[in-house]
Amino acid sequence: MEKIVVNVAKTAEGYTASIDILPGWVLGTTGVFDDFKKELQESVNIYIEWAKEDGDEYPSVFDGEYEFEYKFDVESLLYCYNGIFTRSAISRLTGINEKQLGHYACGRSLPRPEQKRKITAALHKLGKELIAVSV
Repeated sequence: MEKIVVNVAKTAEGYTASIDILPGWVLGTTGVFDDFKKELQESVNIYIEWAKEDGDEYPSVFDGEYEFEYKFDVESLLYCYNGIFTRSAISRLTGINEKQLGHYACGRSLPRPEQKRKITAALHKLGKELIAVSV
């Protein structure tokens, strides 16, 4: 299955998205991330449908099986999961100070590449651990 990278950023009321392989295509939505994902799929479907109707070229990956891979900046990631992960929990997972995470979450400062890697690695590790759990 092909992966299509979706660049995600937060807005004051929701999210925006762009997909590098669809030049000029941008999506802006309000609300929660689950609604965003639904609107993303609908918007891409319409884009492809109209491209086909108009005889325009579009990436062939959309003719087969694909899934979206969401690429967040740190501010948007912390915003998206704010009600799920506390800063305290992310601090314990990453070793990054809670106050510093707060600065990242509100856009007051940008994390260095090493801090981004720590956050990504910690969340991926947690995800793998959760996949291995059964009750």
